[in-house]
Amino acid sequence: MIRLILTLALLLSGTPAMSLSSPQVIAHRGASGERPEHTASAYRLAVEQGADFIEPDLVMSRDGRFVVRHENEIGGTTDVADWPEFADRRTTKVIDGVETVGWFTEDFTLAELKTLRARERLPLLRPGNTAFDGRDGILTFDEVVALAREEGARVGRVIGVAPELKHPSYFASIGLPMEETFVATLERQGLTGADAPILIQCFEVGPLERLKTRIDAPLLQLMSAAGGPVDRPDLTYAAMSRPEGLRAVAAYADAVGVETGMILPRDQAGRSLTATALVADAHAAGLKVVVWTFRAENAFLPLELRRGEGPADHGDLDAYLKAFGDLGVDAVFSDFPGMAVGAR
Repeated sequence: MIRLILTLALLLSGTPAMSLSSPQVIAHRGASGERPEHTASAYRLAVEQGADFIEPDLVMSRDGRFVVRHENEIGGTTDVADWPEFADRRTTKVIDGVETVGWFTEDFTLAELKTLRARERLPLLRPGNTAFDGRDGILTFDEVVALAREEGARVGRVIGVAPELKHPSYFASIGLPMEETFVATLERQGLTGADAPILIQCFEVGPLERLKTRIDAPLLQLMSAAGGPVDRPDLTYAAMSRPEGLRAVAAYADAVGVETGMILPRDQAGRSLTATALVADAHAAGLKVVVWTFRAENAFLPLELRRGEGPADHGDLDAYLKAFGDLGVDAVFSDFPGMAVGAR
């Protein structure tokens, strides 16, 4: 356990060197390649497979409670459409500039959300996961923290949590500001310190900047290959990933979480190109580099690593992970944490 604690400290501090177990493995929504995402089953399997962190995405209920879903639209990941009493809550909303149709967590109380059951998000790519549909309910953030601690005690090592604040500007705009509730939750859970086994993520900038002034827990600025933070229309992720932009990020964050293509871009055919300088530039700025998301299906892999004929067939994820490990990344998000642990 001492070694694991030291490993976590290395990941979440400004220390450039990593332990022998680098890169760290963050189970993306749990072992979501093998169980419906964000369920207790997915998180427990991830721990069993050796993940260092489990990731809960956080959205809010109507009564201001944190629930764990990738999006506030839950029609694709729960059985809400099967409940006649909730039929009239199907609606259209604009979330971060994108028109979305469905059922939204902010229109349900926590008690109502707790009546729903989870389903596989990608049934065509992951038909085996549909066998687990309906077995798990929706979790709260507190329940995920408790699960991480219980599973850590069972396996004899620290299991970190990597919560992502989803759409904080949107939730603030409808009277459900996230930050105050989030800080209060961290204080209650004892997760505000610099050495806490937590890594707090957001695609927006302002929430991380404000959290920096209130807690010492490690913060991660998420970036994608396109677009920019919705709360900063003057910025693009492309600019933020350049040396000057990374130095600005380092003023409030400990790490950047970047899309695979920002490090190993692909040509029009989908084949990997030469690596960019992002890893070296981020390390030079004092930032750790976390990469998302590693999935085994051909649909998500570069052309040269696809195997078989169909998009759901599994390609050579091991080689893809090792390529990023060779580039010196500090951690990876994976839907298949067991494969990521094996690759390192």
